Amino acid sequence: MLLTMGEEESLNGACLELSIEDLTREGHGVARHHGQVIFVPDALPGDRVRLRVVARKRHHWLGRLEAICTPSPQRRKPPCILADHCGGCSLQSYSDNAQQHWKRAHVEQCLQRLGGLVPTLRPLLTAAAALGYRNRAVIPLERLTDGRLRAGYYRRGSHQIVNMNHCPVLDPRLDALIAPLKADLEASGWPVDRHGRGLRHLALRLGQRSGELLLTLIASEPHLPGLADLGRDWLRRWPELVGVCLNLQPQPNNLLFGPETRVIAGRGWLLERFADVELHIAADNFFQVNTAQAERVVALLQEALGPADGLLLDAYCGIGTFALPLAARGWSVLGLELQASAIALANRNAAHNGLQQRARFQAGAVGDHLSALLNADPPATAVLVDPPRKGLEPPALEALRRQPPPRLAYLSCDPGTLARDLGQLSGSEGPYRIDWLQPIDFFPNTSHVECLAALTRR
Repeated sequence: MLLTMGEEESLNGACLELSIEDLTREGHGVARHHGQVIFVPDALPGDRVRLRVVARKRHHWLGRLEAICTPSPQRRKPPCILADHCGGCSLQSYSDNAQQHWKRAHVEQCLQRLGGLVPTLRPLLTAAAALGYRNRAVIPLERLTDGRLRAGYYRRGSHQIVNMNHCPVLDPRLDALIAPLKADLEASGWPVDRHGRGLRHLALRLGQRSGELLLTLIASEPHLPGLADLGRDWLRRWPELVGVCLNLQPQPNNLLFGPETRVIAGRGWLLERFADVELHIAADNFFQVNTAQAERVVALLQEALGPADGLLLDAYCGIGTFALPLAARGWSVLGLELQASAIALANRNAAHNGLQQRARFQAGAVGDHLSALLNADPPATAVLVDPPRKGLEPPALEALRRQPPPRLAYLSCDPGTLARDLGQLSGSEGPYRIDWLQPIDFFPNTSHVECLAALTRR
């Protein structure tokens, strides 16, 4: 039943014992009380909990977990000692099987509720390793009043850093660098302030197939005395480290990387072997953090797009991560990407792999250029879109509705925006039908799930 206004107001501050029924997209538990929805961080489906209602949001209440009265049968001891504090991996206390079941169900529910779709999903494509899979880390830094350095991810729901020396979801070759780098940065005497002057983040990137490492310091200003000497020392200490960079981010905003990156020692990119091609990847380029799962997507894209025949438009192409393996398999590819530095690397990667005749790339916003590209001669046989979490830009979505190529592959990192866009593309008035949907687990121990949709023009 629904509460009256007075009853609804009285819920604030209430202590309740409730069962957790589901998870939010952020991995918070979902409970219900007389028709009111309450989100409870750190709670899992199947838990019976005591909670305190602490805040009213637009469509739900926020609860604070006070005690687990009866734990879920799927609750386990988390593999990381910081799991109860760190906000990096919200589902470490949930069994692997339970995580996988929820992720597939979550995609299905989003498609039904937000897209009005009832397609049949394939089984979740699970990751071979639930730990040690991440090839990249961007770690916030702060210096305490006593001079010590704190490095780690944010406490859940805050900007307070949980200090760490190890992270089990990182590839062990990255994880091994955290403690010694913290010691060196602490001894440097450099100012560290995420909101002011000095160091802000430590970024580490690994080529999992090549073994090459790239280290980048993100700071508000370039004046870090002794950085060049320290960078050369790091290259001598770790032979697999190929470059030390300094990224300048003078603005105190949520953008981690600034517009300028300087090479301090070595080179500003690492080499990765990926799906039969070699990619140059810089510190600030987007590249899937789970290399093994990303390689499996290449085979799925071949299935979704059919035999290589004609021109493939790759929207949001990045550095050519998927465009170049598909070009090597016979497609002529035109890639489009907003980030100019990524396009420069994509063209360099095409030349490095001898694919410059089959793959070309141009910089620009997908929403501004997709319609014109779909109108070009020769026409595109297929389109691949891999947008950011917000989904397709409205002009791009409208272009695909008005000028639909025969085949479309949509790789999404957000089931909600995927459902919204597929509702427009494949609903009763959309130009496409959905052939199949493949949910993919790129991020074990988190609530994130990707999905590849294969569509054919009606």
